[in-house]
Amino acid sequence: MPSRRRGPQGLSRFIVALPLGLTVALADAAPDEPLVPATTAASAATIPDVMAAPAATVPGATTPAEPPALGASLPALLEYARLRNPAFAAERAEADAARERIEAAGALPDPRLQVELMDFTNAMRGGGTTLLPGQVGETRYRIIQPLPGWGKRELDGRAAEARADKAQAGRDAAWLDLAAAVKTAWLRYYAADREAALNRDALALLRGLEETTLARYRLGLLPQQAVLRAQREITAQRLAQVAVAQRRRGAVTALNALLARPSDSALAAPLDPPALPETPPFGRVLERGRSVNPALAAEALGADVARLERDRTRRERYPDFSIGLTSNRPRGGDGSWDLMLEVMIPLQQSARSAREREAERMLSAADARRAAAEARLQGELGSAHAAYAAGRETLRLLRGSLLPQAEATRDATRTAFASGRVDFDSVLEAERQLIDIRMRMLDTEVQTRLALAELEKLAGDLP
Repeated sequence: MPSRRRGPQGLSRFIVALPLGLTVALADAAPDEPLVPATTAASAATIPDVMAAPAATVPGATTPAEPPALGASLPALLEYARLRNPAFAAERAEADAARERIEAAGALPDPRLQVELMDFTNAMRGGGTTLLPGQVGETRYRIIQPLPGWGKRELDGRAAEARADKAQAGRDAAWLDLAAAVKTAWLRYYAADREAALNRDALALLRGLEETTLARYRLGLLPQQAVLRAQREITAQRLAQVAVAQRRRGAVTALNALLARPSDSALAAPLDPPALPETPPFGRVLERGRSVNPALAAEALGADVARLERDRTRRERYPDFSIGLTSNRPRGGDGSWDLMLEVMIPLQQSARSAREREAERMLSAADARRAAAEARLQGELGSAHAAYAAGRETLRLLRGSLLPQAEATRDATRTAFASGRVDFDSVLEAERQLIDIRMRMLDTEVQTRLALAELEKLAGDLP
């Protein structure tokens, strides 16, 4: 039988269909003995983009018609934390307790009742010793009501109201801190979930490329280094998956801790957060922060408390009073009534002056803390505003310019590789660049949303 010659015409007649749809021309095969069923020539230049929509591949996402489970979105998590977080419950209880002190602060002191047994030995009447009222020489019943000096009760009530307002501002600040912590933990959870999806897609792509290199290596069309590099990329991607899984577990644990749930409690897959709002002017954000920031309001109220306490200390220069009413009941005689007026004489001038100086220093310290809080708020708002503005601009460039350019480069490289015009390293490098850009987009989005969470903590929701 004459030998069958295999020439260049036979090289273009057979192709190998790969799992990702990439078909590559193979050589050294007879027309009646194909190595792998052939595909159309059009599919030879096509590699499906398995990473085109990574968010859609996330398992467990609920449909819009269903209420999202705990962990899917932030509003449900924030409401759960507001009701269940023990630290915030303590702040709420302390604020309520401070509010209850207002009525007691402005009230009169409790009166005192005295019972005086005169001649309880009955020496003047020749009887025995006794402690029974009415069986002694004379029994006196006295009630005494202390009366603070002019304006002292009013200042005590105003100071208690200021303390209650400060406690309420502290409670609001604690809630904003808790809400920011929940937002941060959820964004870490969201980032780990989306990064895991990107890694799964990238790993599937690299495995397809590995099969491509193995097929071409067996035919002598690629060197062994190409196979080893593909396998090395797969190993690196698996290591990245391990790190992402660890970060996801850490984010779940942190989020459950803020919700006062067991650390291993399951959370629903995170849904996509709402679109980022426009960046407002910094002047508007700063003005809003000065007017609504509860931490700054707490320091301002602390200065008011110190001022009222200073005024109250100065009132100690004036005396306090007490009035008393006594009922005298002698044994065997007629009863009588006595009226008493008692005045506290403020003689300890040195001690009182020291307390007044202390109150002045405390007021100075409170004013300094308020000024420091305002300066700190301005600095933190400036940093968060700059980070948010830079993040939005970076996202715009990544989505509008760099990502389309990388996708076009990837598609062109795939087409050129299918026709044999570029080597395998160029294909792998193009895919790697696209993966890196999508990872960078995810990281930039998370950092931008973290800056937004900081802005909302300092200045409330952005308009």
